[in-house]
Amino acid sequence: MKLINLLKQDTLSLSFEVFPPKVDSSFESVKAATEEIARLKPAFMSVTYGAGGGTSKYTLDIAKNIKDLYGVSTLAHLTCVSSTRKTVHEKIKEIKEAGIENVMALRGDIPEDMDLSHQETWHYHHAIDLIRELKESGADFCIGGACYPEIHPESANQKEDIKHLKEKVDAGCQFLTTQMFFDNNLLYNFLYKIREAGITVPVVAGIMPITNANQVDRAIKLSGSHMPQRFKSLVDKFGSDPAAMKQAGIAYATDQIIDLFANNVTNVHVYSMNKPDVAEKIQSNLSDILGK
Repeated sequence: MKLINLLKQDTLSLSFEVFPPKVDSSFESVKAATEEIARLKPAFMSVTYGAGGGTSKYTLDIAKNIKDLYGVSTLAHLTCVSSTRKTVHEKIKEIKEAGIENVMALRGDIPEDMDLSHQETWHYHHAIDLIRELKESGADFCIGGACYPEIHPESANQKEDIKHLKEKVDAGCQFLTTQMFFDNNLLYNFLYKIREAGITVPVVAGIMPITNANQVDRAIKLSGSHMPQRFKSLVDKFGSDPAAMKQAGIAYATDQIIDLFANNVTNVHVYSMNKPDVAEKIQSNLSDILGK
């Protein structure tokens, strides 16, 4: 199913993100974890693309398995920063052959060892280049893109960030998924601003359950996320107790999602990090709200 048909509905939806294995030997364990999450029958599942394409060969294997075995709609990530046009067209063909209808078009993180001295030779500089390529390829994908409620780390300011986001939508991006955030007011403010800018596509709120204290620094590094005092207090109090931190982190994420649903943000995507127990607990906490 094309996700745009789901995301335009007024019903509440909860989806989960998983990632392919970092090494070949982990494939079976990762596959099993993603299958456990698929058994929860979420609205859809997204499968990330290996950094620099390193484990990208498994993205489609995982996505196709989820779709074929469990009937869960899947969203395959595709990055372009280290790819040639030939590589991207090969991936487009593979996605079509796998029967996957939804693609998350991303620039991707620039590999640390990548030569930046000849950027004029790159085929793709930004996600918008990939979106245009997907549209021009003739492949009938539902195309998603990323957005940053707080500001893209490489943007000069939020006004510039939203301007580029509008260009991405105009190029063919049909829905947006946010980077993680921990203060819902930041999202509500962002949504107001992008609607004022003429961006009307569905926005899926991305929520990251922080289940151990070590995730905090990484979350800040990845997204530059603002950590509200309420969240900092939670980590200070429970961070040294793994079981308590996990329970508190799940409760915080659940509370965020309930507030989002109550304020008419109907689609929430959980960065579940291949953790079936975390995905199951969050869905269970919302069972009556979701009607499951």
